[in-house]
Amino acid sequence: MSGFDTIIEGVLLGGVYALFALGLSLIFGIMRLVNLAHGDLILLAAYLVLSATTALGLPLAAAALLVVVTMFVLGFVLQRLVLERVLGDDILPPLLVTFGLSIVIQNGLLLGYGADSRRLQAGAFESSSVMLAPGLSVGLAPLTALVTAIAAVALLQLIFYRTSLGRAFRATADNPAIAQLMGVNERNVYAIAVGLSLAVSVIAAVVFGIRASFDPSIGPARLLYAFEAVIVGGLGSLWGTLAGGIVLGLAQAIGGRINPEWQILAGHLAFLAVLMVRPRGLLPARRT
Repeated sequence: MSGFDTIIEGVLLGGVYALFALGLSLIFGIMRLVNLAHGDLILLAAYLVLSATTALGLPLAAAALLVVVTMFVLGFVLQRLVLERVLGDDILPPLLVTFGLSIVIQNGLLLGYGADSRRLQAGAFESSSVMLAPGLSVGLAPLTALVTAIAAVALLQLIFYRTSLGRAFRATADNPAIAQLMGVNERNVYAIAVGLSLAVSVIAAVVFGIRASFDPSIGPARLLYAFEAVIVGGLGSLWGTLAGGIVLGLAQAIGGRINPEWQILAGHLAFLAVLMVRPRGLLPARRT
């Protein structure tokens, strides 16, 4: 594998990590909430898509669309019934509640689906490739993941800066008290933000489920990659999250080329190195 191939592999892997991290970045930017159940919610979405394709016999795209709606409703209800009760100046209660939610989801998935690894079936799409240049081809699935990550960031940016909902998001994130005085319903804004975060997680679930096998125990590892991508990119910055995911992907690809056993470690070292040089991340969010 040439050095250029390694870079391409790292960038494509970074697209997957960015998809993992987008939902986490979204609710942190709006609510200042670190959701420790984020990785498990991605897994839940993957299992729901799996059930929709096997039990209901739906095509993968239709199953994903159904689960997007389901996860949005779940996020809205989760915020209204659970998270709303613990949000405040103290960050500890939300951390404890989302940690407990993580444990509940893991054990629920274990009870419902068992410990065996599963995978989403996408037919020929899984093994298809696209030739970018003579002698250089990339898998269609990872390329689609990168393009989807870029499109998702662009769409969320459009929502944030070109819609009334986005103005409500930004106003609430900047100063909830003043936003309420201006007629913004904080409860609805937060509930929509969590719903949107979980809806975005379905994209990550489908991409991950096609690329690799999954089981109920791997949610915390997805959370770790998502958290590192958010921190590297800059807290609350969506384009920064994409950049952070690509940095992690490149580090892992380069580390894996040097020694396959160093792949995961290289990503963690890149995370620490960025924090040492730029503690606020590569592209920290700016309020406008």
